[in-house]
Amino acid sequence: MATDLRRKEELPELTARIIATYQKFGKINHLGHCPLPNGATVLEIIEDLKEVLFPGYRRRQNLHMGNVAYHIGDLIDGLHDKLTQQIARALRHEHDLRQNLKCNAGGEVDFEALGQAAALDFLNQVPRVREMLALDVQAAYDGDPAATGLDEIIFCYPGLEAITIQRLAHEMWRLGVPTIPRMMTEAAHGATGIDIHPGANIGPSFFIDHGTGVVIGETCDIAANVKLYQGVTLGALSFPKDAQGNIIRGKKRHPTIEDGVVIYANATILGGDTVIGAGSVIGASVSLSKSVPPNTVVTVDQPSLRFRDATLKQTS
Repeated sequence: MATDLRRKEELPELTARIIATYQKFGKINHLGHCPLPNGATVLEIIEDLKEVLFPGYRRRQNLHMGNVAYHIGDLIDGLHDKLTQQIARALRHEHDLRQNLKCNAGGEVDFEALGQAAALDFLNQVPRVREMLALDVQAAYDGDPAATGLDEIIFCYPGLEAITIQRLAHEMWRLGVPTIPRMMTEAAHGATGIDIHPGANIGPSFFIDHGTGVVIGETCDIAANVKLYQGVTLGALSFPKDAQGNIIRGKKRHPTIEDGVVIYANATILGGDTVIGAGSVIGASVSLSKSVPPNTVVTVDQPSLRFRDATLKQTS
Protein backbone atom coordinates (compact mmCIF):
# COMPACT_ATOMS: atom_id res chain seq x y z
CA MET A 1 0.00 0.00 0.00
CA ALA A 2 1.47 3.33 -1.06
CA THR A 3 1.93 6.16 1.43
CA ASP A 4 -0.36 9.13 0.86
CA LEU A 5 2.11 12.03 0.90
CA ARG A 6 -0.74 14.54 1.07
CA ARG A 7 -1.64 13.25 4.55
CA LYS A 8 1.86 14.16 5.76
CA GLU A 9 0.93 17.78 5.15
CA GLU A 10 -1.30 17.48 8.23
CA LEU A 11 1.67 16.89 10.54
CA PRO A 12 2.78 20.54 11.07
CA GLU A 13 -0.73 21.50 12.14
CA LEU A 14 -0.92 18.45 14.40
CA THR A 15 2.42 19.41 15.98
CA ALA A 16 1.11 22.95 16.62
CA ARG A 17 -1.97 21.58 18.38
CA ILE A 18 0.18 19.35 20.58
CA ILE A 19 2.49 22.26 21.46
CA ALA A 20 -0.56 24.34 22.40
CA THR A 21 -1.42 21.77 25.07
CA TYR A 22 1.98 22.35 26.69
CA GLN A 23 0.81 25.81 27.72
CA LYS A 24 -2.74 24.79 28.56
CA PHE A 25 -1.72 21.78 30.67
CA GLY A 26 1.70 22.93 31.85
CA LYS A 27 1.73 20.80 35.00
CA ILE A 28 2.44 17.64 33.02
CA ASN A 29 5.43 18.86 31.04
CA HIS A 30 8.82 20.06 32.23
CA LEU A 31 10.36 22.61 29.90
CA GLY A 32 13.39 24.68 30.82
CA HIS A 33 17.10 24.55 31.44
CA CYS A 34 17.07 22.52 34.68
CA PRO A 35 16.76 18.86 33.69
CA LEU A 36 14.98 16.31 35.83
CA PRO A 37 16.49 12.94 36.76
CA ASN A 38 16.81 10.84 33.63
CA GLY A 39 14.86 7.59 33.60
CA ALA A 40 17.30 5.76 31.33
CA THR A 41 20.26 6.77 33.51
CA VAL A 42 18.46 5.63 36.67
CA LEU A 43 17.96 2.23 35.02
CA GLU A 44 21.69 2.14 34.21
CA ILE A 45 22.45 2.92 37.86
CA ILE A 46 20.24 0.03 38.97
CA GLU A 47 21.99 -2.39 36.63
CA ASP A 48 25.44 -1.19 37.71
CA LEU A 49 24.48 -1.61 41.35
CA LYS A 50 23.20 -5.14 40.76
CA GLU A 51 26.52 -5.94 39.08
CA VAL A 52 28.30 -4.69 42.21
CA LEU A 53 26.00 -6.60 44.55
CA PHE A 54 26.04 -9.89 42.63
CA PRO A 55 29.34 -9.99 40.68
CA GLY A 56 29.58 -12.79 38.16
CA TYR A 57 25.80 -13.18 37.83
CA ARG A 58 25.02 -10.24 35.58
CA ARG A 59 27.02 -8.76 32.71
CA ARG A 60 30.67 -9.63 33.35
CA GLN A 61 31.76 -13.27 33.41
CA ASN A 62 35.12 -14.84 34.31
CA LEU A 63 35.59 -12.69 37.38
CA HIS A 64 37.97 -13.81 40.13
CA MET A 65 39.74 -12.24 43.08
CA GLY A 66 42.57 -11.17 40.80
CA ASN A 67 40.44 -8.93 38.56
CA VAL A 68 37.26 -8.23 40.50
CA ALA A 69 38.70 -5.19 42.28
CA TYR A 70 39.40 -3.44 38.97
CA HIS A 71 35.93 -4.29 37.62
CA ILE A 72 34.08 -3.14 40.75
CA GLY A 73 36.30 -0.08 41.11
CA ASP A 74 35.43 0.97 37.58
CA LEU A 75 31.72 0.50 38.28
CA ILE A 76 31.89 2.46 41.55
CA ASP A 77 33.71 5.31 39.81
CA GLY A 78 30.99 5.48 37.16
CA LEU A 79 28.25 5.18 39.77
CA HIS A 80 29.74 8.11 41.68
CA ASP A 81 29.44 10.33 38.62
CA LYS A 82 25.99 9.15 37.56
CA LEU A 83 24.56 9.34 41.06
CA THR A 84 26.05 12.78 41.71
CA GLN A 85 24.43 14.18 38.57
CA GLN A 86 21.04 12.52 39.02
CA ILE A 87 20.74 13.27 42.75
CA ALA A 88 21.76 16.90 42.14
CA ARG A 89 18.98 17.20 39.57
CA ALA A 90 16.44 15.69 41.95
CA LEU A 91 17.51 17.94 44.83
CA ARG A 92 17.44 21.06 42.65
CA HIS A 93 13.97 20.29 41.35
CA GLU A 94 12.60 19.58 44.84
CA HIS A 95 14.16 22.81 46.16
CA ASP A 96 12.68 24.87 43.34
CA LEU A 97 9.23 23.37 43.84
CA ARG A 98 9.24 24.10 47.57
CA GLN A 99 10.62 27.62 47.13
CA ASN A 100 8.49 28.36 44.05
CA LEU A 101 11.64 29.23 42.11
CA LYS A 102 12.66 28.77 38.51
CA CYS A 103 15.86 26.73 38.17
CA ASN A 104 17.48 27.74 41.49
CA ALA A 105 17.26 31.45 40.77
CA GLY A 106 20.20 33.20 42.43
CA GLY A 107 22.28 30.01 42.55
CA GLU A 108 22.71 30.17 46.32
CA VAL A 109 22.71 26.35 46.71
CA ASP A 110 25.50 24.13 45.34
CA PHE A 111 23.44 21.12 44.30
CA GLU A 112 26.39 19.36 42.69
CA ALA A 113 28.16 19.32 46.07
CA LEU A 114 25.00 18.09 47.79
CA GLY A 115 24.54 15.46 45.11
CA GLN A 116 28.09 14.20 45.51
CA ALA A 117 27.79 14.02 49.29
CA ALA A 118 24.56 12.03 49.02
CA ALA A 119 26.06 9.77 46.34
CA LEU A 120 29.05 8.93 48.55
CA ASP A 121 26.85 8.40 51.61
CA PHE A 122 24.69 6.06 49.55
CA LEU A 123 27.60 4.09 48.09
CA ASN A 124 29.01 3.63 51.58
CA GLN A 125 25.86 1.64 52.42
CA VAL A 126 26.45 -0.93 49.67
CA PRO A 127 28.47 -3.36 51.88
CA ARG A 128 25.65 -3.39 54.45
CA VAL A 129 23.03 -3.91 51.74
CA ARG A 130 25.03 -6.91 50.50
CA GLU A 131 24.94 -8.38 54.01
CA MET A 132 21.16 -8.01 54.08
CA LEU A 133 20.76 -9.52 50.61
CA ALA A 134 22.92 -12.53 51.53
CA LEU A 135 20.41 -13.26 54.29
CA ASP A 136 17.48 -12.72 51.89
CA VAL A 137 18.94 -15.19 49.39
CA GLN A 138 19.42 -17.78 52.13
CA ALA A 139 15.87 -17.19 53.41
CA ALA A 140 14.53 -17.82 49.91
CA TYR A 141 16.43 -21.10 49.69
CA ASP A 142 15.40 -22.19 53.18
CA GLY A 143 11.77 -21.24 52.52
CA ASP A 144 11.24 -22.78 49.09
CA PRO A 145 11.62 -26.54 48.59
CA ALA A 146 11.57 -25.99 44.82
CA ALA A 147 14.81 -23.99 44.94
CA THR A 148 17.79 -26.00 43.68
CA GLY A 149 20.42 -23.62 45.01
CA LEU A 150 21.39 -20.03 45.68
CA ASP A 151 22.40 -19.47 42.05
CA GLU A 152 18.87 -20.18 40.86
CA ILE A 153 17.48 -17.68 43.36
CA ILE A 154 19.85 -14.92 42.26
CA PHE A 155 19.18 -15.58 38.59
CA CYS A 156 15.46 -16.25 38.65
CA TYR A 157 13.48 -15.14 41.70
CA PRO A 158 11.39 -11.98 41.25
CA GLY A 159 11.11 -11.54 45.00
CA LEU A 160 14.87 -11.17 45.27
CA GLU A 161 14.92 -8.71 42.37
CA ALA A 162 12.26 -6.58 44.08
CA ILE A 163 13.87 -6.57 47.52
CA THR A 164 17.32 -5.91 46.02
CA ILE A 165 16.13 -2.71 44.38
CA GLN A 166 13.97 -1.74 47.37
CA ARG A 167 16.87 -2.09 49.81
CA LEU A 168 18.96 0.19 47.59
CA ALA A 169 16.13 2.67 47.14
CA HIS A 170 15.46 2.65 50.89
CA GLU A 171 19.01 3.77 51.61
CA MET A 172 18.55 6.66 49.19
CA TRP A 173 15.16 7.41 50.73
CA ARG A 174 16.75 7.62 54.19
CA LEU A 175 19.22 10.18 52.83
CA GLY A 176 16.35 12.42 51.78
CA VAL A 177 16.87 12.05 48.04
CA PRO A 178 13.58 12.88 46.27
CA THR A 179 12.04 11.18 43.23
CA ILE A 180 14.86 8.74 42.39
CA PRO A 181 13.98 6.10 45.05
CA ARG A 182 10.45 5.94 43.63
CA MET A 183 11.81 5.66 40.11
CA MET A 184 13.89 2.71 41.26
CA THR A 185 11.12 0.80 42.99
CA GLU A 186 8.70 1.46 40.13
CA ALA A 187 11.27 -0.08 37.77
CA ALA A 188 11.22 -3.17 40.00
CA HIS A 189 7.43 -3.07 40.11
CA GLY A 190 7.23 -3.08 36.33
CA ALA A 191 9.71 -5.94 36.04
CA THR A 192 8.32 -8.18 38.80
CA GLY A 193 4.75 -7.17 39.60
CA ILE A 194 5.88 -6.53 43.19
CA ASP A 195 5.20 -3.02 44.50
CA ILE A 196 7.33 -2.10 47.53
CA HIS A 197 7.57 1.56 48.52
CA PRO A 198 11.14 2.71 49.18
CA GLY A 199 10.08 4.06 52.56
CA ALA A 200 9.13 0.63 53.94
CA ASN A 201 11.45 -0.66 56.67
CA ILE A 202 12.19 -4.33 55.98
CA GLY A 203 14.33 -6.48 58.23
CA PRO A 204 16.78 -9.25 57.25
CA SER A 205 15.95 -12.71 55.90
CA PHE A 206 12.91 -11.46 53.98
CA PHE A 207 11.34 -13.71 51.35
CA ILE A 208 8.52 -13.15 48.88
CA ASP A 209 7.49 -16.43 47.24
CA HIS A 210 6.14 -16.10 43.68
CA GLY A 211 5.46 -12.45 44.33
CA THR A 212 3.09 -11.14 41.67
CA GLY A 213 0.64 -8.62 43.09
CA VAL A 214 2.39 -8.01 46.42
CA VAL A 215 1.95 -4.43 47.69
CA ILE A 216 3.93 -3.04 50.66
CA GLY A 217 3.19 0.54 51.68
CA GLU A 218 5.49 3.40 52.62
CA THR A 219 5.17 3.23 56.41
CA CYS A 220 5.26 -0.56 56.77
CA ASP A 221 7.61 -1.95 59.39
CA ILE A 222 8.60 -5.57 58.72
CA ALA A 223 10.87 -7.41 61.15
CA ALA A 224 13.25 -10.31 60.46
CA ASN A 225 12.40 -13.70 58.97
CA VAL A 226 9.09 -12.68 57.41
CA LYS A 227 7.70 -14.60 54.44
CA LEU A 228 4.99 -13.38 52.06
CA TYR A 229 3.21 -15.09 49.21
CA GLN A 230 1.73 -13.64 46.03
CA GLY A 231 -1.07 -11.10 46.18
CA VAL A 232 -0.41 -9.95 49.76
CA THR A 233 -1.32 -6.33 50.47
CA LEU A 234 0.15 -4.45 53.43
CA GLY A 235 -1.80 -1.27 52.94
CA ALA A 236 -3.55 1.71 54.46
CA LEU A 237 -7.07 2.39 55.61
CA SER A 238 -8.82 5.60 54.59
CA PHE A 239 -6.45 8.56 54.76
CA PRO A 240 -6.97 11.17 57.53
CA LYS A 241 -7.62 14.71 56.29
CA ASP A 242 -7.17 18.18 57.77
CA ALA A 243 -9.84 20.86 58.18
CA GLN A 244 -9.40 21.92 54.56
CA GLY A 245 -9.90 18.37 53.29
CA ASN A 246 -6.26 17.78 52.38
CA ILE A 247 -4.65 14.42 53.10
CA ILE A 248 -2.47 14.54 56.23
CA ARG A 249 0.95 13.25 55.22
CA GLY A 250 3.75 11.82 57.33
CA LYS A 251 1.59 9.61 59.56
CA LYS A 252 2.04 5.85 59.96
CA ARG A 253 -0.61 4.36 57.70
CA HIS A 254 0.59 0.80 57.11
CA PRO A 255 0.89 -2.23 59.39
CA THR A 256 3.73 -3.57 61.49
CA ILE A 257 4.76 -7.19 60.90
CA GLU A 258 6.83 -8.74 63.68
CA ASP A 259 9.50 -11.47 63.58
CA GLY A 260 8.83 -14.76 61.86
CA VAL A 261 5.39 -14.01 60.47
CA VAL A 262 4.12 -15.91 57.42
CA ILE A 263 1.39 -14.32 55.29
CA TYR A 264 -0.23 -16.51 52.65
CA ALA A 265 -1.58 -15.62 49.22
CA ASN A 266 -4.02 -12.74 48.72
CA ALA A 267 -4.19 -11.78 52.39
CA THR A 268 -4.85 -8.09 53.06
CA ILE A 269 -3.61 -6.33 56.20
CA LEU A 270 -4.46 -2.66 56.59
CA GLY A 271 -3.83 0.24 58.96
CA GLY A 272 -1.01 1.97 60.78
CA ASP A 273 -2.17 0.69 64.18
CA THR A 274 -2.34 -2.93 63.03
CA VAL A 275 0.40 -5.17 64.44
CA ILE A 276 0.81 -8.81 63.48
CA GLY A 277 2.52 -10.46 66.44
CA ALA A 278 5.72 -12.47 66.16
CA GLY A 279 5.40 -16.04 64.94
CA SER A 280 1.86 -15.62 63.62
CA VAL A 281 0.49 -17.17 60.44
CA ILE A 282 -2.05 -15.28 58.34
CA GLY A 283 -3.93 -17.60 56.03
CA ALA A 284 -4.82 -17.12 52.38
CA SER A 285 -7.44 -14.46 51.56
CA VAL A 286 -7.67 -13.22 55.16
CA SER A 287 -8.58 -9.53 55.52
CA LEU A 288 -7.40 -7.80 58.70
CA SER A 289 -7.55 -4.28 60.05
CA LYS A 290 -6.88 -5.09 63.70
CA SER A 291 -3.87 -6.43 65.56
CA VAL A 292 -3.11 -10.10 66.09
CA PRO A 293 -1.30 -11.45 69.22
CA PRO A 294 1.98 -13.32 68.81
CA ASN A 295 1.85 -16.97 67.70
CA THR A 296 -1.67 -16.74 66.31
CA VAL A 297 -3.02 -18.56 63.27
CA VAL A 298 -5.69 -16.60 61.39
CA THR A 299 -7.69 -18.33 58.67
CA VAL A 300 -10.93 -17.84 56.78
CA ASP A 301 -13.73 -20.36 57.33
CA GLN A 302 -14.01 -21.95 53.90
CA PRO A 303 -17.44 -22.62 52.40
CA SER A 304 -18.14 -26.28 51.74
CA LEU A 305 -17.21 -27.62 48.32
CA ARG A 306 -19.60 -29.54 46.09
CA PHE A 307 -18.30 -32.31 43.84
CA ARG A 308 -20.22 -34.08 41.08
CA ASP A 309 -19.40 -36.45 38.29
CA ALA A 310 -18.78 -34.33 35.18
CA THR A 311 -19.75 -37.25 32.93
CA LEU A 312 -23.34 -37.39 34.25
CA LYS A 313 -25.95 -35.37 32.42
CA GLN A 314 -27.96 -32.92 34.48
CA THR A 315 -31.74 -33.46 34.38
CA SER A 316 -34.26 -30.67 34.66
